[in-house]
Amino acid sequence: MNLVGFRAALPGIETDDNPVSIRAKSRDFFWYSPVLKARLDHLAADLVMAPRDQDEVIAILRAAHAHDVPVTVRGAGTGNYGQAMPLRGGVVLHMKNMTAIRAIQPGRVVVEPGCLIRDLDHELRAQSGQELRMHPSTHSTATIGGFIAGGSGGVGSVTWGALRDPGNIIRLRVVTAEAEPRVLDFTGEELHRVSHAYGTNGVITEIEMPLAQAHDWVDVLVAMPDFPSAAVLADALACEDGILKKLISVYEAPIAQDWFARVAPHMRPAEAALGLMIAPQSMDGFLTVLARHAGARTIWRSDRPDWPRPPGPVFEYGWNHTTLRALKVDPAITYLQVRYAAPDHLETVERIRAAFPGEVIQHLEVMREHGRPMFAGLSLVRFTTEARLDEIVRTHEAMGAMIFNPHRYTLEEGGRQTVDDRQLAFKREADPKGLLNPGKMIAWDVPDWDYAGIYAYAGMRAAE
Repeated sequence: MNLVGFRAALPGIETDDNPVSIRAKSRDFFWYSPVLKARLDHLAADLVMAPRDQDEVIAILRAAHAHDVPVTVRGAGTGNYGQAMPLRGGVVLHMKNMTAIRAIQPGRVVVEPGCLIRDLDHELRAQSGQELRMHPSTHSTATIGGFIAGGSGGVGSVTWGALRDPGNIIRLRVVTAEAEPRVLDFTGEELHRVSHAYGTNGVITEIEMPLAQAHDWVDVLVAMPDFPSAAVLADALACEDGILKKLISVYEAPIAQDWFARVAPHMRPAEAALGLMIAPQSMDGFLTVLARHAGARTIWRSDRPDWPRPPGPVFEYGWNHTTLRALKVDPAITYLQVRYAAPDHLETVERIRAAFPGEVIQHLEVMREHGRPMFAGLSLVRFTTEARLDEIVRTHEAMGAMIFNPHRYTLEEGGRQTVDDRQLAFKREADPKGLLNPGKMIAWDVPDWDYAGIYAYAGMRAAE
């Protein structure tokens, strides 16, 4: 790595070489995991560069190839799996200056990757009465590029499914890391080469996303007598296609009682809670379904506020904000990401609950998969040891619940523990020196890895 030659080749590009700010810009929310914190906490890049446009991205990648400098792309750093951690040092490519909204049209938007999702949705509503189909719970801080490169679903997935499902991304423009970088547009099946790839095989410089009609969503919190009845209600609401919804979250006790400070005074012991976003015109239908479920109590409606201290957006209690709220109170909490596939999702959740009473606390997000509802679990775990956490993972898998392991920093281990041949093939083509986010794609480094234990990237910079 020739950093001197690299910098000399890039006069005029915004560069940060302050060690304090470099460290801050070299981190994401990997520390949600005690396993990742122990392995990644020491890491930092050598430089941070913030290109203003695609031409500067091309210049940086050309210089990186010439001088063997690793490049790790960063949005806002709101990911939880070490996606934006520079394992081998080098340069962090910070996309904060590439925020332009290029076009808003009926049903679609073209935008640069560094645009905050909050700002994008604001402009969409103001200019066209539209909104993004889905977004992470970090709506106010996450970038659209970071969501595409590192996310899998979010608020809106109860209606629209997963981010990588056909139709949920229209087009991605990507710059390669070759001696002479190319600019490529991907659509259709080719999107899977670079979406949810952690920036390991190309730098996204332009995104085209589908839109939906914006609604003044009604935030609702419902208390249920117990968790099984709350899960049944969530499943029933998800099956009602006539009710427009953007969020259905389910929280086992004591999540709301112990970790949702503004919600806790309105909960009874042992009650479970649901957090929902319902379109105003669907509230009558929603209340009709709610009345069919014994013991349901509506404790908050944003269209009829009556709490001394409003809870804030309900989506900021869901997805990985649930984990964050718990961690702020109890640092021993961590989490798992679980797929409970239909049609047996309710039964599988109950088997898991019975196996880990008090140790694994259920938090469900309802998603749509192949046209029908299923559960994504972002279960809270009372962490004791890494060995025990691995045992919990194995038990989930033995019971038919797929784990997307948030205690691993590689694409394969955090996914289905298989090689994505499309992403690997494109990395060979687009990043021949392996400089883009090195260490995150096992298949590039160790093609015959057996997944018997946690992968340890041999090129990771050692702690000083």
